[in-house]
Amino acid sequence: MSPHAPLDTFMQRSAAWLNMHLADHCLTRAIYNNFFDLGGGMFRSSQPSPAQLKRYVREHGIRSVVNLRGPNPYGSYPLEVDACQRLGIELYDSPIFSRRAPRLAEVESLKHVFGTLTYPALLHCKAGADRAGIASALYRILHLGHEPEAALQELSWKYGHFRQAKTGILDFFLLTYIQRNQRSPIALMDWMRSEYDYQALEAKFQTEGWANLVVDKVLNRE
Repeated sequence: MSPHAPLDTFMQRSAAWLNMHLADHCLTRAIYNNFFDLGGGMFRSSQPSPAQLKRYVREHGIRSVVNLRGPNPYGSYPLEVDACQRLGIELYDSPIFSRRAPRLAEVESLKHVFGTLTYPALLHCKAGADRAGIASALYRILHLGHEPEAALQELSWKYGHFRQAKTGILDFFLLTYIQRNQRSPIALMDWMRSEYDYQALEAKFQTEGWANLVVDKVLNRE
């Protein structure tokens, strides 16, 4: 399904809705959406359905959404675009990835979004565990000024995150910065612009096979 699939007819909307629930595993998220308050007017969750977005607007006053998946081939995306338009929500596509170290351009993009969007806001990925975890940590460090050691808690089993799997590259990224910052203080963005080598970091990172099996095959994470 195209990210820009039209929803002009009942059949088109029904096809997107079925794709969202079956191919994109929305049935699980309908029961538990991994929704948490980050403070400062930001919330995190898994991919919300249009009905969940409507509830978040009503209950939390959500005015902006940061989609960490970016445009994608599932019915969830055109339905989200449509729901945001109907609800008067600003939608920001700022993709980031769960199985490789963050790139400078991706973090700069998120920093810009955090500084310009209208709050209260919601950031989400598919499951609300990995990409939402690193984006939440970056939000706390870059926007709220929290210590990176505290922000690292956003990457936790509490949210369904496995640091032993390939997704643990996100923890390794933050831990590498924390160790560097402890030697002599340096702002995260200054470190990324002047010293950060994502290729070297990825080469050092190691995973455990059982965790990859759980994340990739059992949980069907992106």
